[in-house]
Amino acid sequence: MADFITQHLLTLILFAPLAGMLAVMLVPGERKQTVRWVALLASMVPLGLSIVLWAGYDSGAAGFQFEEQATWYTAIRSSYHVGVDGISVPMIVLTTLLMPLGILTSFGIQERVKAYMLLFLMLETGMLGVFMALDLIVFFLFWEIGLVPMYFLINIWGSPKGEREFGGGQKVSARQYASYKFFVYTLGGSLGLLLAIQILGLVAGSFDLLTLLKVWPNFSGELFANFPTAGVRAAAFWAFVVAFAIKVPLWPFHTWLPDAHTEAPTAGSMILAGVLLKLGAYGFLRLVLPLFPQEAHAAAPALAFLAMVAIVLGALSAYGQSDFKRLVAYSSVNHMGFVVLGIAAAAWVAGSSDPAMRLSGTIATTGVVLQMFNHGLSAAAMFFLVGVVYDRAHTRDLDELGGGIWQLAPVYGGILVFSSMASLGLPGLNGFVSEFAIVRGAWPVFSAITAVSMIGLFFTGAYILKGIRQVLHGPRNERWADHDMEVTMREKVVVAPLMVLMLVIGLWPWWIASVINETAKTLIG
Repeated sequence: MADFITQHLLTLILFAPLAGMLAVMLVPGERKQTVRWVALLASMVPLGLSIVLWAGYDSGAAGFQFEEQATWYTAIRSSYHVGVDGISVPMIVLTTLLMPLGILTSFGIQERVKAYMLLFLMLETGMLGVFMALDLIVFFLFWEIGLVPMYFLINIWGSPKGEREFGGGQKVSARQYASYKFFVYTLGGSLGLLLAIQILGLVAGSFDLLTLLKVWPNFSGELFANFPTAGVRAAAFWAFVVAFAIKVPLWPFHTWLPDAHTEAPTAGSMILAGVLLKLGAYGFLRLVLPLFPQEAHAAAPALAFLAMVAIVLGALSAYGQSDFKRLVAYSSVNHMGFVVLGIAAAAWVAGSSDPAMRLSGTIATTGVVLQMFNHGLSAAAMFFLVGVVYDRAHTRDLDELGGGIWQLAPVYGGILVFSSMASLGLPGLNGFVSEFAIVRGAWPVFSAITAVSMIGLFFTGAYILKGIRQVLHGPRNERWADHDMEVTMREKVVVAPLMVLMLVIGLWPWWIASVINETAKTLIG
């Protein structure tokens, strides 16, 4: 039995949520509490298996581990091929951790509970598949699977308030508008991604990533009659870049994000910020950098510049918000900008013969993956805490909240300050470690751009302190005196593991950085 689990560990993790869906489907819909508990228990299975994966992963070995390959679609030479390395393992653990926390957060959902839980579990399989796939068709399949559940989660269970104009003066609810925008943006990027994947598959005669890594980066033969090879390569490269930039999201492709976050249910925002945004950054690391080293090197300054704009404008936009949830949403643009800055630095130095530059690239790459993990923790916690206060006060307007909640809910106030400081990057907490690594790695590569990006750090402190002040500080707000603003035991259980990891990584980051580091060295070349 132990050998079977080891040999098929990735498949078990990947399809455990689908087995959970079958279990949920067997429960009568009117038994809502049973549906919730079955979904929660089902989501705990991949979490337990991912811990086994973490324990069994050899962080000192380069290359992919726990590989599984089986015949799937022989007509187009695509196979079911999965495997993990130091980039994907932390993302799998993050996904399987946040999913049960999201389901536990959703215990307050009252409408269509069964459908909600089924979509949540389906979403988990889609995200896990992206982090495991070593075949580009399989990668794209799971990339698209993750799109559909989130669309419905926003469209059906999103915020009931507000209307927006959508096409020809037609009025739709704000949540419908946000879900449409999310779907159109990501689907638009996916069309180019699929075309680029087809080009690579035609050249290599296979969609297997390991085969493509041998054939495509140095391919110089004729691709298509009457089309220059360099032009086709560039088109494929930018198709990948745009698809992943939309998902990150990188400025100026970010405009879908604030609407989607604002209108999504609390757990939906947790997963959207915690995991879905990471799919784009993961695509850059897994596909763009190794498959297009020359094109990525040439485009690195442009990506670094866009990252700088995202960092600065994301922070300024967050500071200008009066909606608490929208403030946190724009903070994701700011924080993910650092991820792209680190990716740009890695792209510029990949293959360099200068040991100092290679070291900087390795540090930046390790910082990127660590920032992806850390932002997943802090963003999930922040969106959860916004949901807690909205559940009590039925408003997210900072002016309407008016401060003074700390006197009514000291535990909530302490948790919010702790999570905000982790998001801010306070030394001793997780956010500091990863952002420091990215800045350290990017500074020798793009010194001026990195220096300007520090303006974003200044305004990060400003918007974090603004949120704390307008929610917690000030005299006791009697408006909320008859509301039970304090966190419940279930809510404490949701946020506790996130807080523990924020502290542990801040004090001792090597336990996770060591898993990433060897793969980061390989990526730099």
